[in-house]
Amino acid sequence: MLKTGAVIVAIGVTSQGENLSPLLPIGSISIARRLVLTFQQAGVELIVFVTGHDSAALEQHLSDFGVIFLKQGERIGADKFKSASVGLDFLKDKCERIFFSSVAYPMYTAATLQHMMAAGKKLVLPFYKGRQGHPLLVARSLLPDILQYTGDGGMRAALRGLAEPVFALATEDEGVVLAVREIQHLQDIIEAHNENLLHPFLRLSIEKEKLFFNSRAKLLLQLIRETHSVKQACRRMALSYAKAWDMLNAMEAELGYCVVERRQGGSRGGKTQLTVKGADFLCRYEQYEKDVKRYAVEHFRELFSRE
Repeated sequence: MLKTGAVIVAIGVTSQGENLSPLLPIGSISIARRLVLTFQQAGVELIVFVTGHDSAALEQHLSDFGVIFLKQGERIGADKFKSASVGLDFLKDKCERIFFSSVAYPMYTAATLQHMMAAGKKLVLPFYKGRQGHPLLVARSLLPDILQYTGDGGMRAALRGLAEPVFALATEDEGVVLAVREIQHLQDIIEAHNENLLHPFLRLSIEKEKLFFNSRAKLLLQLIRETHSVKQACRRMALSYAKAWDMLNAMEAELGYCVVERRQGGSRGGKTQLTVKGADFLCRYEQYEKDVKRYAVEHFRELFSRE
């Protein structure tokens, strides 16, 4: 199965030029959580939020959802393409295909995302009654050409420069074209989207006398494997440095072996990486989680599918 990721620019700009907070509620949940739930329901494995300097509230808000945060280091919104590039560059070696979205359009359904993935095309955009919608799905093979674009036309101009044509996927999902300002006045749309969010949500953990490994611990190890740095891992998952080491020490005490290998000093400073046993434990947990979730989704559909 192809591994799929998603990049979400965390601060949007309305057509009136106003900043749009990802914490704004749509119905009973925030834009950010609605998007994360939709992508997770569709089977998207890696979700990246590209944020600005003031992202602490969003990071705390999504701290239990296993998402990754990349700070662009400046205010987001003026240059969405630059923001998208930060996330796309991060995922380019981790996923075969990547969704790109903005918090300004949070109402497409998981079914639409699945139809886009099932299309089997390298560049997919959903259309509703002839109107181009959101999000974009792009294959990894197209990312080098997209990321090297330096013009002023944003993502649309970058796509026009590709040799690969856009596949226009016709959909009955009005949410692909509905901006937040429109949604807030459409209670029936919100209620319909809430119905589509129905899905099993599992929180897996490994315990002895107490819990020592869960989705947060998994993400910490994954990011250490990626960055070779506990500090960098913490920055990307809204976790304090002290708390990260508490988690690692507890993990090692319960497992009975070292999970991370510490290297201190040197001209390039300290470096942290997973030990052979730590990497093996993480791989087995990832497989275990994937198997459990696959069964949970399939069995949920058998028991709760609508007639």
